[in-house]
Amino acid sequence: MASEADSPKRPPRTSVWLEGKPASRPRRTDRGERGERGERGDRGERGERGGLADPTPAPALTTGEAAKAVTAKAGAEQPPLLDRDRITTVSVRLLDAEGSAKFSMRRLAAELGVTAMSLYWYVDTKDDLLELALDAVFGEVRVPDLTDGTADWRDQLRELAVSYRSLLVRHPWVSPLIGKYLNIGPSSRAFSSAVLAVMGRTGLAPHGRMGAVSAVFQFVYGFGTIEGHFVQRCVEAGLTQDEYHRHAMGSIHEQPDVKRAFENAEELMEARGGETVEEMRERDFTFALDLMIAGIEAMRERG
Repeated sequence: MASEADSPKRPPRTSVWLEGKPASRPRRTDRGERGERGERGDRGERGERGGLADPTPAPALTTGEAAKAVTAKAGAEQPPLLDRDRITTVSVRLLDAEGSAKFSMRRLAAELGVTAMSLYWYVDTKDDLLELALDAVFGEVRVPDLTDGTADWRDQLRELAVSYRSLLVRHPWVSPLIGKYLNIGPSSRAFSSAVLAVMGRTGLAPHGRMGAVSAVFQFVYGFGTIEGHFVQRCVEAGLTQDEYHRHAMGSIHEQPDVKRAFENAEELMEARGGETVEEMRERDFTFALDLMIAGIEAMRERG
């Protein structure tokens, strides 16, 4: 038996954006020629029942018949009105509705009304689709006007942070994918470039800017991820956020040991104000972001 060291190792996946695939012109892949398992189908060289193909030559076609046959074959191999943009748009819609766990090439193909094999003209794997969908939703982030020399970097940083948080809440499937992929698509690059440009206007020394980016946007990532999953849980339970909160707190109060552990937390929740869960969360986010900005200002003075 071959050892693990003897087995060929597959090179690590990089990114769909580095593979040089055309954005609009489909191409045949190994999956298109060999089927989903990478094997020649029984209908290939062996005929419909797996036996040897019938050696009897097919009757010759007239020029007109040949043209029709070529057109029909092209129509069968290239589904009409199918391109990467449409595939990506429907992928995002499915991910929003069902999450990444249920997402599959077959499920997407059914939604598009095509065969799963048709999708392999445009992408090689499900990972490609997820990466394309991830970059598509990054296009929703509002990027401030970086040409406005009079704009306050604090306002621009807040705009980017608030928009990024909204993205994570609207699309809860996004947060587990960030970091799994290189995130070097055009929309992701535009967001990253805007963040670096705004951070460059803070006055922080160059060696501290990436640390500031991490402090702000990893905080936003964590905040938005938790918020998005909570909102999703409320939807699945058929409750509003306030109803779900009251139900959870009611369950806590029924358990004396658990209630004592949460007494300090309840006092803090009352002190922060807000009539609804969303209002309380908004105050927390705003205060935390202001705290980050104040920290940037303080560190700028230290050089």
